[in-house]
Amino acid sequence: MLLGIDIGGTKCALVLGEIKNSEVKIEKKVRFATEDVNKTVDRIIEEADGLRPFDAIGISCGGPLDETCGVIMSPPNLPGWDNVHITDILHKRYGVPTRLMNDANACALAEWKYGAGRGAKNMIFLTFGTGLGAGLILGGRLYTGSCGMAGEVGHIRLRGRGPVGYGKRGSFEGFCSGGGIANAARTLAKSAKRRGRVAFSADTDEKIEALNAEKIATLARDGDPDAKAVFDNCSRMLGEGLAILADVINPDRIVIGSIYRRCEDLLADGVISALKKEALSATADICTIVPSGLGESIGDVAAIAIAEAALNCN
Repeated sequence: MLLGIDIGGTKCALVLGEIKNSEVKIEKKVRFATEDVNKTVDRIIEEADGLRPFDAIGISCGGPLDETCGVIMSPPNLPGWDNVHITDILHKRYGVPTRLMNDANACALAEWKYGAGRGAKNMIFLTFGTGLGAGLILGGRLYTGSCGMAGEVGHIRLRGRGPVGYGKRGSFEGFCSGGGIANAARTLAKSAKRRGRVAFSADTDEKIEALNAEKIATLARDGDPDAKAVFDNCSRMLGEGLAILADVINPDRIVIGSIYRRCEDLLADGVISALKKEALSATADICTIVPSGLGESIGDVAAIAIAEAALNCN
């Protein structure tokens, strides 16, 4: 059996599973709120004790990380998690192979082996959740770069001016993420309010600040022109960003999770149009854009995939 641990900014999950016939089967799962580092690590150990025995441990977490040494290095969504030697802690307690991996890389590995990336030789996986990150499968292998920072595509600047994402104005993440969609809607709503118009039925500052990607998607499907405009712009920018990645990496498949999977109907046409316009024709023709095949279970499968990698590398 394999133990997967998914450490998120608000929630943590531990899953016990196994891999049979190239399929991941989850036997047990526990979830709990992420707290400060000491309380959370103690809770991880408490829950892991109850799930024994297992043969390897895989840990998925947002970066920055030192994957080689197994250290969580102050991720922005985990305040106080500074230089946490998580693999050492768990390896010393359980004595089994233990590996830490960036969550985008882990999801890329999971989609490539068990999801929508099966059969691809060169694949990009985009998270497209609260933020935007990527995992890269190149030449049939996970590529992490010289210091483990490959795939930080959200930091690419698409425009000289524009929304801030990943600490950079006009960035890919600023345009194409849950935070980016929400920010675009709030900016439009505030502008409309100054002109005496109500957008998204948000007629107070509180309602404007409460706007999020899910709400805007619902309104767009109901025909709201402002919501459709937000998604049209996001899809165009997503397509332009993918064109850059496609021309540089020349993948045969790009798999996109989270918001794209849930909103493919609002995004796909604009993405394909912009990709074909901006990318080299041979590059665009060979590259297919597909939603995540693992859906809401991707975090569980990703953590188990890391554990499998830890076991195989031991």
